Amino acid sequence: MNFSLSFYIGYRYWRARKANAFASFITIFAVSGILLGVAALIVVSSVMNGLEGQLKQRILGAVPQLTVHSEAPIDNWQQQVVKLTELPGVVGATASVSTQAMLQSPTNIGAAQVYGVYPEQEKNLLSATRNVYSGDFDTLVAGKYRIILGAELARMLDVAPGDKIRVLSGDGVVYTPLGPVPSQRKFTVVGIFEMGSQVDATLAYVHHDDAQRLMRQKAGEVKELRLYLDDPFNAAAIAPTVIKQFPTVVTTTDWRDTYGHLFGAVKMEKNMMSLMLSLIIAVAAFNIVSALVMMVVDKTTDVAVLKTQGLTTSNVMGIFLIQGSLNAVIGLLSGVAVGVLLTLNLNSITHFLGISILGAGQNLPVQLQLSQLTWIVVGTLVMTLVATIYPAIRAANVQPASALRYE
Repeated sequence: MNFSLSFYIGYRYWRARKANAFASFITIFAVSGILLGVAALIVVSSVMNGLEGQLKQRILGAVPQLTVHSEAPIDNWQQQVVKLTELPGVVGATASVSTQAMLQSPTNIGAAQVYGVYPEQEKNLLSATRNVYSGDFDTLVAGKYRIILGAELARMLDVAPGDKIRVLSGDGVVYTPLGPVPSQRKFTVVGIFEMGSQVDATLAYVHHDDAQRLMRQKAGEVKELRLYLDDPFNAAAIAPTVIKQFPTVVTTTDWRDTYGHLFGAVKMEKNMMSLMLSLIIAVAAFNIVSALVMMVVDKTTDVAVLKTQGLTTSNVMGIFLIQGSLNAVIGLLSGVAVGVLLTLNLNSITHFLGISILGAGQNLPVQLQLSQLTWIVVGTLVMTLVATIYPAIRAANVQPASALRYE
């Protein structure tokens, strides 16, 4: 195949497309459709990525990302923590203890998941420690029975730092002649954190040793280890490697057990939006088919003459493939440029237009990913190339004798 010849003729045909006004209109319509589809796909995908990243930070930064459970106490758990932090993808590990509890204030009662933490070890790992607006995690001291609540939970209980609440744990129940009695202690509220997500209404933190006393566990006995990962979405892949680090039988749980449905819904919504916008690109790409078919009909005589002069079938196919690809590339490059510019300036544009999507003073989360942009470009190129194959084959099958019979 003589590519340079096919490119030259295809380029000449592409420049002369205005000879057929209707075909020219369809081509402009197709290029505009590709431009709008690609731009919309880039903007929407970036916003959905930002939303997913925001949820990951606001929820998975406050809950255990991967937890190791053992039936028996873990021997030399400090050494195990050191080994685990050396694994790829693990940024930190510490002893863990948690319980589902009822929190009772003088005016209300609510349920929460209470985590026991070591503030000095988790201050740089737990995102909630950086979102405390009243108090500080350093005030969680063993034996003082202090607690830090989520903002929504504190509002529901109508408490503020300095108030006392009663914590009743479902673990460590004592059975008496009057029936089971839950373990309970009074805690002093010393801080309130706000992640801006549903965890604000369901989480509370106390010192690890105080949590063990509340649950009537043996002091210093560790049966759970909590791991922090550089990417929580890799928890399932890291779990088998973590299990192999223990000489005894252990099991693992991760954030998907409690919040997997939420992220699954976000992922499904992102995929459906991408599919819908991809259909716009597909419709625009196959409009190129209509324009090329009309061009093939218009240039049938020219093709027949070229074939009589020695132009091969592959050369003829190349002419119309190049002509359709040029239209696709123009629409694609324009769409990428418009989409990237809109994405990078989306919040400025909405503020200028006076549009508030999330409410006054809130910006849309935007995260433009190079890998996703690459897939959009490659997918659009493949889709448009497939759309040009049929007209190119039809042009290549032109029989010179039949086409020139009445010339």
